[in-house]
Amino acid sequence: MNHIYFIGAGGIGMAALERYYLSKGKKVAGYDRTPTALTDALIAEGVEITFSPEAEAIPADFRDPADTLVIYTPAVPDDLPILRYFRDGGFEVIKRAKALGLIARDSRSLCFAGTHGKTTTSSMAAHILNSGSIGCNAFLGGILKNYNSNFLLHPSSPFTVIEADEYDRSFHHLTPQIAVITATDPDHLDIYGTEEAYLESFAHFTELIRPGGTLIIHEDLKLKPRVAEGVKVYTYSRDKGDFHASYVRRGLGSITFDIVTPRGTIRNVNLGVPVEVNIENAIAAAAAVCCTEAFEPEVIRSALSSYQGTKRRFESWLKEENGRGRVIIDDYAHHPEELRSSIASVKALYPGRHLTVAFQPHLYTRTRDFADDFADALSAADSVILLDIYPAREEPIAGVTSEIIFKNVKSPDKTLIPKEKLVETLKNRNFDILLTAGAGDICNYLPEIVKSCSENA
Repeated sequence: MNHIYFIGAGGIGMAALERYYLSKGKKVAGYDRTPTALTDALIAEGVEITFSPEAEAIPADFRDPADTLVIYTPAVPDDLPILRYFRDGGFEVIKRAKALGLIARDSRSLCFAGTHGKTTTSSMAAHILNSGSIGCNAFLGGILKNYNSNFLLHPSSPFTVIEADEYDRSFHHLTPQIAVITATDPDHLDIYGTEEAYLESFAHFTELIRPGGTLIIHEDLKLKPRVAEGVKVYTYSRDKGDFHASYVRRGLGSITFDIVTPRGTIRNVNLGVPVEVNIENAIAAAAAVCCTEAFEPEVIRSALSSYQGTKRRFESWLKEENGRGRVIIDDYAHHPEELRSSIASVKALYPGRHLTVAFQPHLYTRTRDFADDFADALSAADSVILLDIYPAREEPIAGVTSEIIFKNVKSPDKTLIPKEKLVETLKNRNFDILLTAGAGDICNYLPEIVKSCSENA
């Protein structure tokens, strides 16, 4: 089919597919609820995006069922008029995950799954492979700053790097050659219901690894893999496992260490994004590449040093100068364990300094299911600014507000405000280190926050 229509076109995972189909010469259009910087970029690249959910907004070229494939994200509601139009009209309508699985099945896919860590580990692996002699194609869940894109295209490479999303069991459409599982802390309980069902979904994912393939799994997970006969299984972590770090050195804003692998030790790896959590992320990425014929120790060392990170993953917005001045870091952390890790990383980078965390909870269901865990994670900060819940795809749930987190936060200085008051609140505070966190739209306020800091310097 020559026309590809995306419902939920502004999603980061959808954007990579849109760019893929554009690269194949297809006509691409879609719908999303609101304009964003990403939809602006996609429109500039040639995607025709509209923001009305009514069927009348569909371009005329995309109204032929014989020549139009429709791809949707499960985050959109079933009663969306555009989705109903395509389903009732006999169009082929498939989930984003199925489209990705179809694209990847004829390549050697490296699939990175996990509650958290999958965006960073997959983008690190993609950068390593792209820095070497073989290259890769990549569909990532974050904008890789080295390339200002979440999509890498290398037509002659046999490798495809994929961020494997467990939401709605999307990763069950994949058949990995190499699978990496970073974490299985329960999440998306609106879909899975229980931790047992969540773990079962990951166990099924391990069954999908191709014969002769490889599973690389974090050493400390509850998960019991169910790999087929002949699939190799390796473990990794910071300090133990088949792949681990040794001789870790920190100083002057840098982290250097060795990566121990079954194929030898990669010495003096200097992290391009020197935060504590990226030691394990780098090990996972290197482990995946180590299990391919693209294993080039010097390339891995160099690529991890030049890796600039992905947007909204521990992204620096304001840096200190000569060890002085305010610092602003933004992170996509939206699960309690991610938030806990992010706060710990900031405190390790800036020991003894006052940390203010501005957190925007994401989804009513996640807030309901993990309110106490969020409160406990936030309590490690010196000051907490808590925003209202970002609903995304969800309708409100009675009794579920940010208050159920706020009441249990133990930080001595805590404030609960609507997001519209964030900039004003920070203007009136002489904060030292600021971490903004959450998967909603809190990042949209950062330019004004940084500008305010410059004006008040």
